[in-house]
Amino acid sequence: MKKIAAIGLGLLCSVAMLKVSAQPKPILSLKEMKSQIDYFNSVDTETIKNYVTNAQTYDFLAKNAPLFECPDSAIQRIYYYRWWTFRKHLKQTPAGFIFDEFITPVSFGGLYNSGSSALGHQVYEGRWLHDPQYINDYVSFWLYTDAKQPKPRFHNFSSWVDNAVWNYYLVNQNKAFIQKILPELDKDYRLWETDRRLPSGLFWQFDVKDAMEESISGSRKDKNRRPTINSYMYGNAVALSQMAALVGDNVLKAHYTAEAAKMKKLTQDSLWDAKASFFEAVHPNGQFADAREELGFIPWYFNLPDDKPEYAKQWDQLLDEGGFKAPWGLTTAERRHPLFRTHGSGHSCEWDGAIWPFATTQTLKGLSNLLNNYKNHNSMTPQVFYDELHKYAMSHVKRGVPYLGEYQDEKNGYWLKGDNPRSSYYNHSGFVDLVINDLVGLKPRIDNVLDVSPLVPKGKWQWFGLDNVLYHGKYISILWDETGKKYGKGKGLMIFADGKMIYHGAELKRVQVKL
Repeated sequence: MKKIAAIGLGLLCSVAMLKVSAQPKPILSLKEMKSQIDYFNSVDTETIKNYVTNAQTYDFLAKNAPLFECPDSAIQRIYYYRWWTFRKHLKQTPAGFIFDEFITPVSFGGLYNSGSSALGHQVYEGRWLHDPQYINDYVSFWLYTDAKQPKPRFHNFSSWVDNAVWNYYLVNQNKAFIQKILPELDKDYRLWETDRRLPSGLFWQFDVKDAMEESISGSRKDKNRRPTINSYMYGNAVALSQMAALVGDNVLKAHYTAEAAKMKKLTQDSLWDAKASFFEAVHPNGQFADAREELGFIPWYFNLPDDKPEYAKQWDQLLDEGGFKAPWGLTTAERRHPLFRTHGSGHSCEWDGAIWPFATTQTLKGLSNLLNNYKNHNSMTPQVFYDELHKYAMSHVKRGVPYLGEYQDEKNGYWLKGDNPRSSYYNHSGFVDLVINDLVGLKPRIDNVLDVSPLVPKGKWQWFGLDNVLYHGKYISILWDETGKKYGKGKGLMIFADGKMIYHGAELKRVQVKL
């Protein structure tokens, strides 16, 4: 009871500074959340307990997580399953709260078993928690605590942390936090320039340091120019320019605006293989890797490519069974490639074709950006996004019960390393953010406009609801009720802020309304 009381007190202390509205009674029932959590608890051995135990999970998530319901039972269940697994990784340490990646201790872990490879995913997921202390502490841990360790781990892996932190700010508008950490983020970017920048201006990386080891294009020795780190650095530069503008540092803003433009041009000019119609890794000899890999979709995660048909053509590979389409999800390399799945099949972390939730998350976010922010998107539609998100949800299973692991066989869904305890609840990807930000389509902005752009295909669902979302200090609810019988508040699309309806329309479409 003391821990739950502390959780509640921490929430009150954190949100008081952000002038959060009084929380209205939720429109959606908490019964679905409780039912799902009770089920997950019933099939879990809970061999390791961190800050929020299974018994405390309902109270914690009822205070902190948005509610969601829809007719798709797979997406519905996994939405709550991913919140349930995410809180398993929340740890209270002498340095504040952190989220670990592996539930069990690993030899290569940092202080408190920390790991930075999925930091961007974790911040995107955690930005929807009502209490900002958890993500504030976690980001601060990497910038201040890890940096003082004899062997800092922050630069063990490529990172899009600046981009993630900016998108976190767009949800809670905590300007003081940005002002505090911006000098450290700037310092971190410049360290990457020292460590990984080539004379050409592009960045190089080993695939293992991209957390994508044993890939077709990669190496542990060669300084390959990869779409991963170069897209990340573009996204980070854009974010840093926006943060600098927020705090009024015009010199820093100009620097990173120019840096972002440079990275955009270099990535398109150097990493686009026109012959393959794909963004590919380039070897030190200047030759393309001659392999379409899922990492080639990452530029769209940051809206990097120009809005041109030749770039949009790349996405056709998503629907091609010789490309990335497989029964259990999206493969990490094109299935037609002669080196597809040749690196050991579960003996190490192979990114040569098997399905990785880490990459699936990046690709679906990129697809969402393509559909929302580009005019040219070829064969891509909301239906494609929905189908792949549904398939992603369905993949969260092992021996008939919900499961999240490291990576999967693309044909039968078998979890490679699935019986290794470290793989359980693997905190290396995202899902709830894809539901909130992309499927339902709540698009955080810096201004006072609420932007909702659903990717639910028209006619697919008669109803859905997203409720209890803390955004810009207000509690947001988004309902779609085709008949008006599900929620009893009218027909069509309805948006509420602090319990008051601010929009009501007949169509399921993009809506922008003042808060």
